[in-house]
Amino acid sequence: MQYKDYSPEQLSAELEALRQDFENIKAKGLKLNMARGVPSPDQLELSVSMLDILHGETDCTAEDGTDCRNYGVMDGIPECKRMMASMLGVSPEMVMTGGNSSLNMMFDTISCFMTKPVVAGMPAWGLIPDRKFLCPVPGYDRHFGVTEYFDFEMIPVPMDENGPDMDMVEELVKDPSVKGMWCVPKYSNPSGISYSDEVVRRIAALQPAAKDFRVMWDNAYCIHDLVEDGDQILNIFEECEKTGNIDLPIAFCSTSKITFPGSGVAAMAASENNMKVIKNKYKYQTIGYDKLNMLRHVRFFGNYEGMMEHMRKHAQVLAPRFEIVLNKLAGQLEEYGVVRYNRPRGGYFVCVDVMDGTAKRVVELCKEAGVNLTGAGATYPYGVDPHDSNIRIAPSFPSLENLSSAMDVFCICARLAAVEKLTA
Repeated sequence: MQYKDYSPEQLSAELEALRQDFENIKAKGLKLNMARGVPSPDQLELSVSMLDILHGETDCTAEDGTDCRNYGVMDGIPECKRMMASMLGVSPEMVMTGGNSSLNMMFDTISCFMTKPVVAGMPAWGLIPDRKFLCPVPGYDRHFGVTEYFDFEMIPVPMDENGPDMDMVEELVKDPSVKGMWCVPKYSNPSGISYSDEVVRRIAALQPAAKDFRVMWDNAYCIHDLVEDGDQILNIFEECEKTGNIDLPIAFCSTSKITFPGSGVAAMAASENNMKVIKNKYKYQTIGYDKLNMLRHVRFFGNYEGMMEHMRKHAQVLAPRFEIVLNKLAGQLEEYGVVRYNRPRGGYFVCVDVMDGTAKRVVELCKEAGVNLTGAGATYPYGVDPHDSNIRIAPSFPSLENLSSAMDVFCICARLAAVEKLTA
């Protein structure tokens, strides 16, 4: 029976029982962390042999003859560009490879457009006093952090099972001060949904009032499937070619959750016009990123097919963790009517909506019981969730045993917060 159907007497008894359960959990002295989507030690071990790939090697030459030990090659060695281009579904000519962080490349791109015109003859974004950015919600807190840092007004756009509300997006881009939009198109962070064909086509067909409007296409989880028949999304560049909007998207990816987050390879892809503006910044910023690391990754995987085989090993580690989370939510919360959640087929998160008005309390209770979660509200611009309901669960890092314990704590706290609210 759902809590909303409980009598006052039943709720009072439930509250007393849950408080006792909560005190029993606190007494265990747990210290468990599910705050961020960090690969587990088991996942990191999958790539450990890569560390020895170049050990004792005298040949550190890229296929074009570049000595990877030396200066030069600002946009990356050709074999690495080719491999990352396969991830993004573009030609290598459209790709620039960088350091270990795609977030860093996103920040640099926004920074570049703040000071240099995206389109010749138009002012740089930094000269637009009321500049705005569209932010699908729930979304990635670090995206919101970047745009907040550059003083954009962030406009939340609701997401459903197909992606962003495109009716709303199409209306909002009629405002010339709207300069861009964040997108995590496959296994979106945190909801785990993948954009439908219709949504991708409508994004590609946008006609913004601002000719320098850009879609930041963060395809972070493009090959992070948990199942063999993972989600398939349309290629944004191919769709933009059809609509004459090839300058609209700028795509990003990395190997951060494929090999080592601290020393992966990031990449971006964009049209010739966009790359001209972006590379004009990078040529003053760097003489070249870590080509030995690029070479190490290419020799470790061999090619894109080798990378995909590697991702199947990741899925074997991650899938049982997601099952624990989903089974706990179904078994311990559904019957009380205090939770809504997706069943993602890939990515790194499970997006949970607890009873409206209780998310902050749930996170607070979990922390008190020794389980650290992403802060409530983090999945919304400025940290403000209007419903105070959304919580992002990151199952990847804890051991299976610890994750099971953490989810038991979460479920008790979600029930306790709900009953507290109903009896307040």
